[in-house]
Amino acid sequence: MDPKEDLAFDALSDRVRRRILSVLGEEGELSVNRLAERVGTVGRTTVSSHLRLLRTSGIVRERREGRNRYYSLDTDGAVRDAFVYLQSIMRQAVDDIDDAPAPAANAEPGERGRDTG
Repeated sequence: MDPKEDLAFDALSDRVRRRILSVLGEEGELSVNRLAERVGTVGRTTVSSHLRLLRTSGIVRERREGRNRYYSLDTDGAVRDAFVYLQSIMRQAVDDIDDAPAPAANAEPGERGRDTG
């Protein structure tokens, strides 16, 4: 896995950071204050700390306007790389399921997938 993907997965491991990303996905660009209001479980200072990590991980963009900072998802950053990685895993899993032999129609529920001969 690419180091950028590692950063993205580390950043996504925290519940509050996932909530921040969810809010940004729903609302689009928001200020720290507005994000803290929407997240609700932690204060502005904690949200700012999480945003710093998300920004350095390449998941969130920061735009400055005067003294204000606005954050949005970086759809071209590390989160995209992590998503592509997860898609490749899922695609392989689906291919493996499609290639697996079908269970016998008359097998008992606990016997499916076992050789009973």
